[in-house]
Amino acid sequence: MSDRYRELHALSVAFLEAFNRYDLDGVMAYFTDDAVYEELTGRVSAGREAIRKALAPQFEGRFGPIQFIEDDTFIDAAAGKVMSSWGMTIDKDGQPLIMQGLDLLHFVGDKVVRKQTFVKSRSPHYLARG
Repeated sequence: MSDRYRELHALSVAFLEAFNRYDLDGVMAYFTDDAVYEELTGRVSAGREAIRKALAPQFEGRFGPIQFIEDDTFIDAAAGKVMSSWGMTIDKDGQPLIMQGLDLLHFVGDKVVRKQTFVKSRSPHYLARG
């Protein structure tokens, strides 16, 4: 396992942990100024301020309590790419739900230049736990 592989794995885990701490500033510290975030809805936010605005509702608790649980991580160290699959638990209006998804993270050095999020669900946004 290369040093770059270990570095990317540590970065992707720390990035996910910042989400679970509701640490928007911590999450934003991983993005480059010109980063691009492609949401699960298909909406694209370009630049740190646009990404912060897109993520803010989640960190403000507008969707209820959310936690990510890492599932599998695949790393292409030479390309600086990480595919992290996860489960996301959410308490939506008192109803516990889970979404399964993955992020494709493109790193340059220790910063994310592109984050693409994909989700698998039975309904438009949520997969009921059952």
